[in-house]
Amino acid sequence: MNQPFRVLLVDDHPHARQGMREIVSADSDFIVVGEAASGEEALSLMDATTPELVLMDISMPGMGGLAAAKAIKSAYPDVKIVIVTVSDEPAHLFEALKKGAQGYLLKNLEPSAWREYLRAVALDEAPLNPDLALSILREFAGKPQAAANPPRRRAAGAEDDGDGVIREGLTPREKEILQEVARGRTNRDIAAALGLSEHTVKNHLKNILQKLHLDNRVQLTRYAYERGLVEP
Repeated sequence: MNQPFRVLLVDDHPHARQGMREIVSADSDFIVVGEAASGEEALSLMDATTPELVLMDISMPGMGGLAAAKAIKSAYPDVKIVIVTVSDEPAHLFEALKKGAQGYLLKNLEPSAWREYLRAVALDEAPLNPDLALSILREFAGKPQAAANPPRRRAAGAEDDGDGVIREGLTPREKEILQEVARGRTNRDIAAALGLSEHTVKNHLKNILQKLHLDNRVQLTRYAYERGLVEP
């Protein structure tokens, strides 16, 4: 990152915000541009602070973290949101990710783990936790094929693999990378498994996201399971 990543902190507890600020500010790759004590306040600060990353407490009075994440992603789709929580229950975290968050952090993690993870999120390299991938799989388990794969309008360049599922023109290599992402692999792991450079993997991921009109690894994983590209 040539410039520090701009971060907005959102938590209704001042001491919690102070802790997040100290962790984030200790890394020159990040700069805290604002703080909010509620989801409503976070929304009101978005234009003034123009953050690229929002650290959002999941439980707050009024507009909680889930509702705030959904509202922010709707109005500012390019902003990355990381949910901060004390719970590691996969179902709860998956619900947060479905609202548009790019990832999550547990409050009891070491500061170095926070910074490492936030850097990965900032660079679009944060892998999906295997437990969350399992939650995505369970969401679609038992659904009729027609419900899981609703009819889609064929886009320009889209293809049909012979199973009736249109895959938006993904190349064989892109399909391989999509499958690896859905298994929770990091860019480094994918590169090693497929004999590619991390830079090449990142470029493929960018193309995949554009072709599928998706925003992050969570949505890619859901797509892969929904379309039957990954076996349980």
